[in-house]
Amino acid sequence: MANSGQAGRIISLWRYPVKSMMGGELNAAEVTERGLAGDRAYALLDPATGKVVSAKNPRKWPRMFEFHAAYSAPPRAGEPAPPLRIMLPDGEIVRSEQGDVNEVLSRALERPVKLVSAAPQAPSLEEYWPDIEGLARRGTVTDEAMPAGVFFDCAVIHLLTTATIDRLRELYPAGRFGIRRFRPNLVVECDSGETGFVENAWIGQRLAIGEVMLRVTGPCPRCVMTTLPQGDLPRDPGILRTAVQHNEAHVGIYAAVERGGIIRRGDVVRVE
Repeated sequence: MANSGQAGRIISLWRYPVKSMMGGELNAAEVTERGLAGDRAYALLDPATGKVVSAKNPRKWPRMFEFHAAYSAPPRAGEPAPPLRIMLPDGEIVRSEQGDVNEVLSRALERPVKLVSAAPQAPSLEEYWPDIEGLARRGTVTDEAMPAGVFFDCAVIHLLTTATIDRLRELYPAGRFGIRRFRPNLVVECDSGETGFVENAWIGQRLAIGEVMLRVTGPCPRCVMTTLPQGDLPRDPGILRTAVQHNEAHVGIYAAVERGGIIRRGDVVRVE
């Protein structure tokens, strides 16, 4: 178990308004039991299957990381999510309140989709497992259940440390381990001297960050999404292969919110 005390500071916060689309970096965020206000408040549904559209199946949805979603107004806890602006791969902007938003998104994705802000009671998605030694499944597509009523895979907060990213870079110098590949909510710069997969030792403990208290529930298992191209980051199966070989395919940790409040860039992170 890690010693209690100061572990580092928050150096970036990220929110993703639409599941599997690009989101944006924040200076501060309101945190509730549902995570960062506005995080994954929307998703696309596949009318043919009823499943949530996810970049976890890039063979079916290869362009999700080319869509960028942002809110038209700041989201507030306890209120419906504000309308969206979604930038398509060709630069066109579509707004969630447009009457033809589903038609526009369907054309861009070349498959019928529906933008929704209410999750099914039993949501699920399709996940492609690349052929990488060490993964439980290889070269297959599986149906994966999600928590009831939300668009999160496993937990409402995903935290990642700079120490873990630095360790992965040491292990695979040819890889570009940009933070964006891992889609965290919170990035912690560890205090000097902390190296390796630091956050593994925080599992089962509590993290105090500003007004907020998190309970670390487990490691974050990684998938094909980490290997996909996005922006200037190239496709690279070696990213996932490195995590599989050296940390059981885990990069970062998941957490539940025990006490909400505001988190700001620069806030101290304490292990309690």
